[in-house]
Amino acid sequence: MSDYTGRWKTVLVEVQDGIGWVTFNRPEKRNAMSPTLNSEMCEILLALELDAEVKVLVLTGAGSAWTAGMDLKEYFREIDGAPEIVQERVRRDASTWQWKLLRMYSKPTIAMVNGWCFGGGFSPLVACDLAIVAETAVFGLSEINWGIPPGNLVSKAMADTVGQRKALEYIMTGDTFTGVEAASMGLVNRAVPLERLREETIALARKLAEKNPVVLRAAKHGFKRCRELTWEQSEDYLYAKLDQAQLRDPEHGREQGMKQFLDEKSIKPGLQAYKR
Repeated sequence: MSDYTGRWKTVLVEVQDGIGWVTFNRPEKRNAMSPTLNSEMCEILLALELDAEVKVLVLTGAGSAWTAGMDLKEYFREIDGAPEIVQERVRRDASTWQWKLLRMYSKPTIAMVNGWCFGGGFSPLVACDLAIVAETAVFGLSEINWGIPPGNLVSKAMADTVGQRKALEYIMTGDTFTGVEAASMGLVNRAVPLERLREETIALARKLAEKNPVVLRAAKHGFKRCRELTWEQSEDYLYAKLDQAQLRDPEHGREQGMKQFLDEKSIKPGLQAYKR
């Protein structure tokens, strides 16, 4: 069994029953993302991507917060006077894991939002494939209240998930909203009572883990890429992903599904998955 105990300072990692639990572990700072945390998250995502025991990755937070966003002291004030190359490295680490690695991760990802989610936390929230949140979680884009516009890819995250009016309302006012409201505006998949959050997340993770991993990866990457392409480009790209999935799939899911549906009459694809 994979053991990551004590390997990182600001993040806890545990693998249980095929789920890689990645927990921001700075509860005294509401899990604000420091340069150290960002650097460690780059290492963690790469390590779990190669861990055969991990079928699904869940990102959550210790204590009462998911993440309060970027650490104002360590991420901003303490590097303001640093050499430009240092500032560039710090920003690169943040973007690398929060968007470049997480958004196109090779395994399914779920954000399990247990509490506060502010500012820079919106980038990894939206980069995760799916998100389940506590009804009592509190969300906010408070940057306007302390004199800056939302940075990193926060505005892009909002633009990709929330309608223009709602996104601009929260970006321009800094007002907060609840997990229930986050679900109603499409920022997350659903909101559940806090006491059921882990249970609901595990159920979703297990459902994803049962799917053909090669096909699941092609399906999610195809969706995310084609959002930025024209219809004609999307047609070519998605057919290419279909062919790629068939070539790479060691269990030949397409053939198994067709056989079980057409020949054996044992499944109905619209209602159930093929038997692996």
